[in-house]
Amino acid sequence: MLSRWPIRYKLIFGVTMLLLIVALLSLTSFRGVYSFRELAKSIKEQSAHLPLAAEVTQKTSELRGTLRRPDSIGLHGIATEIDSLITREEFRTGFLAVEAALKTYKDQLFGSRMVGPRIADNRRERETVGEMELLLAKIDNTYQQSNWVLDFPRTVNQLDEQLEGLTQLASRLPGYLAKRMDEVAVEARSQYRTWIALTWGAAGTAIGILLLLVKNYYAWIFRPLRVLIHGSRRVAQGDFQHRIKLNSQDEMSELAGAMNAMTSRFEEIRDDLDRQVDERTRQIIRSEQLASVGFLAAGVAHEINNPLASIAWAAESLELRMHDIIQHNDDLPDGEQNDEIVVLRKYLRRIQDEAFRCKGITERLLDYSRLGDSERTRTDLGELVEGVIEMVRDLGRYREKQIVFESNKPVFAAVNPQEIKQVVLNLITNGLDSLEPGGQVTIHLSKSAERAQFVITDTGCGMTEDVLDNLFEPFFTRRRDGQGTGLGMSITYRIISEHGGNIEADSDGPGCGSTISFELPLVKNEQKSNEFQIQKSA
Repeated sequence: MLSRWPIRYKLIFGVTMLLLIVALLSLTSFRGVYSFRELAKSIKEQSAHLPLAAEVTQKTSELRGTLRRPDSIGLHGIATEIDSLITREEFRTGFLAVEAALKTYKDQLFGSRMVGPRIADNRRERETVGEMELLLAKIDNTYQQSNWVLDFPRTVNQLDEQLEGLTQLASRLPGYLAKRMDEVAVEARSQYRTWIALTWGAAGTAIGILLLLVKNYYAWIFRPLRVLIHGSRRVAQGDFQHRIKLNSQDEMSELAGAMNAMTSRFEEIRDDLDRQVDERTRQIIRSEQLASVGFLAAGVAHEINNPLASIAWAAESLELRMHDIIQHNDDLPDGEQNDEIVVLRKYLRRIQDEAFRCKGITERLLDYSRLGDSERTRTDLGELVEGVIEMVRDLGRYREKQIVFESNKPVFAAVNPQEIKQVVLNLITNGLDSLEPGGQVTIHLSKSAERAQFVITDTGCGMTEDVLDNLFEPFFTRRRDGQGTGLGMSITYRIISEHGGNIEADSDGPGCGSTISFELPLVKNEQKSNEFQIQKSA
């Protein structure tokens, strides 16, 4: 539960626990010190009672001694007037001394506090002082009588008994304090043990809380930090598959999630950059190849075009010269025909067909070498596509195959109509050639973000990965009839590139059909066209 708290709450909790530890230790320390202080103060206050209690006892004993002196009463109990006066004065002086000592003791006694340790509990002393005050009042009432000395022995014996009781009460006062001291010693020993136990318990609790905090903070902060540092070092070393795993659900977990997201995003960017670099490298290689082909085409086509034309014309002339012989041989019955003449005619026609085929290749090479900046006009691409479809649909070999054109709105772009028509024608015929009877080619035209988008899909034989990788290479072909020259897709790629567009091919594999998609800017892209020209010239 606590591990899922935000770090600020964990810090507040830790500070609170530390304050609790300090408060607990401070409480036990201050409480023990104050208990010792109270005990010392009470002992000090009570120790001040001892001299006063001793003085009360002494004065009481002296007063009784005054009454018991042999000369305090006359010889044989017969007191004279002078003896009576002297005895009364001495007794009065002693009585006042006892009364003054008792009052001082009482003031000191009642001035002490009634709280704290048991040593400050002086209720028994107060009760004793009260009884002594009652006896003093009785003694005062007795000796105030004018003839108490002469009333011997009744009055003197009565005073003596009262003084004896006063002496006994006074002698108890130090005993009470001594008894309290013994009780306090026992209580102090018990409190000492109690506070020692509490102090050790508080110290143990504080240490336990501190260790718990250390453990929790290690689990909450230090271990996640170590995991974050270790994970970031692995990512920094290139291990982009590594993901930091933290389940604390606090700021550390958020940071780990952000770092994982950053790593994933960086990995995606790296893969995309690798893909773009690879694609760009392939485009550059392809452009260099196309530029090389274009450079060679200008020379090679001129060099071999005339010999090929001569070969074709010579074969045709030779066939015309032998027309009568061939025609006469054709009129004969099958069993009488000359096989050599049949073979000769077949070879002459093959020479003508292959010569014209080579001548067509050289003408396409010348067309390829002449590609470059051309005049571009605002053209309705939908109308251009429809014109190509109408032209192809009437061809006999494509009549059993369907062509579907989809376009929601007119799309106009600045292009060279003949070159784009050649691109569309090439892509449509390639799609139709890959179909079995009953197959379909779909052309979809749309406009998005100032670009015209073509998507040409067929349900034909599909393409392998090898075909997709080399589709736009010059002289690469996998046509089923074996008649392709391998220049159609490379010329298509070059035309689209010179227009500032791009083209892509996709297929799920053999038998799954193919999709060719390309884009053209709605306005002339001078920068991209210039880049292609630079690559071509290089």
